[in-house]
Amino acid sequence: MINDAFVQPAIFVGLTTLVASLTWRHCRKAVRSQSDTKEYFLANSGLNWMLIAGSITLTNINTDTMVGWNGNQMLLITWWEFSAVIGLLLLAKVFVPIYYKYKCTTVTELLERRYSSKHIRATVASIFLLGDVLIFLPIMLYTSSLLIRTMFGLEVPLVAIACVTATVGASYAILGGLRAVAFCDTYNGVIVLGMAMLVTVLSLNAVHWNFSGIPAERLTMIGGKDSLLPWQALLTGMIFSQLYYWSTNQTITQRALAAPSIREAQKGVYGAAVIRLLIIPPVIAIPGVCAFKLYGKLGDGTYGHIVHQLMPHWLLGVFAAAMFGAVISSYTATLNSSATLYVCDLHQTYFNPSDRIRRLSTGLQIIFALISVSLVPAYMHAESIIQLIQQLIGLFSMPILAAFITGLLFRNVDARAVIATIVFGASLYGTMTFGWPALHNHYASIPAAPHFLHLMFVTVWACVGFALLINRFIFGRRAEFEAAKITRVLKEALGG
Repeated sequence: MINDAFVQPAIFVGLTTLVASLTWRHCRKAVRSQSDTKEYFLANSGLNWMLIAGSITLTNINTDTMVGWNGNQMLLITWWEFSAVIGLLLLAKVFVPIYYKYKCTTVTELLERRYSSKHIRATVASIFLLGDVLIFLPIMLYTSSLLIRTMFGLEVPLVAIACVTATVGASYAILGGLRAVAFCDTYNGVIVLGMAMLVTVLSLNAVHWNFSGIPAERLTMIGGKDSLLPWQALLTGMIFSQLYYWSTNQTITQRALAAPSIREAQKGVYGAAVIRLLIIPPVIAIPGVCAFKLYGKLGDGTYGHIVHQLMPHWLLGVFAAAMFGAVISSYTATLNSSATLYVCDLHQTYFNPSDRIRRLSTGLQIIFALISVSLVPAYMHAESIIQLIQQLIGLFSMPILAAFITGLLFRNVDARAVIATIVFGASLYGTMTFGWPALHNHYASIPAAPHFLHLMFVTVWACVGFALLINRFIFGRRAEFEAAKITRVLKEALGG
């Protein structure tokens, strides 16, 4: 009988190699562009709707999603995924046509066109870049390493596992550009979603499809005032959080920008929305809830633990390959978009527009990968990694979203007013979401801070108002509301 300790790693390596081989085969046959920028960052506009749908899905669904959401062990968090459908529909109906109209390679290019300033584009690109390198990349490595170590019961440092993941992910991003990332995402997507649904069914079988005995607050879909997600937040900051992530985030929108036409891009986004609505909510919540009934509160170790306990031993190699593929997909996507932001928005604008793109991008992605590995230890002690991500994103997401809203709704706004607003918004949100709770802990007379999604809602509109005030009273320009244009866009979105 073949030793099981050999079979699992062999299956893992075999599936990972198969995905890599299929990706290489398709990339080799693809028609290449003479433009390095278009080829490396937009796949020569050659992604069909299935590749776009698959790549958008796997760029977002990875180990920080599986580990983080299931680590909360409650159904309430599925609202994040249901509301994401709205964000995807807004991307398809409103933002995709706008990006294609302005022939954007990056989302920040839209800001340059609207404000007639390369500096606002560079400012926002720099913030995106810092968020990718300092937050998203290291958290992906941390959660994937934690899952693999928990699932297999390994006595290996998380940083060591992270090094392997970063090396493989960087290889995809460096050698194949966006085209390789998209094919890798799509192939891995079939395996990842299949295995995630299997884990969900196994979890339900383990509790005999019976949620009795689980506390009501872990099963409710209507969050109270002090819950993880108050229902009122669905009407305030949740919408703006999803709008930012799906419509103005380079890592996501870059896939839609790589289609041969607006219609193909929209079909891909719609496909991602269907997957998001029907498949994602159960796989990111039900295993965690079942684990609470079976094992109690486990935190971020929940998903790895329930997989280790319930998954047939002979399938662990397949599951490991699926989760490794998921994080590789997200990691390579973020590396590629980070390089895109630096090359297109910073380097070509301020330093050298004719540098060799591939060589420059290769060096950048190696540096970003090294930084992300070095930052893995910084995230090891978070109480809930997914909640930490959402809170940290608010520092820059709402000010940046306000820059897009102001630019699309108004004309004659000075870019310097918006740059000042980004600094103001980050300071405001940081003070409210981190400073306010600290003061409440020291001084009981100070009321508790509202939920961070409410604070996001306040931040985005405070930023829009601040930008208009600075524009008028500091720079002496009167903003003009483009009512007719907005009405036309809304009519096209709702009925077009």
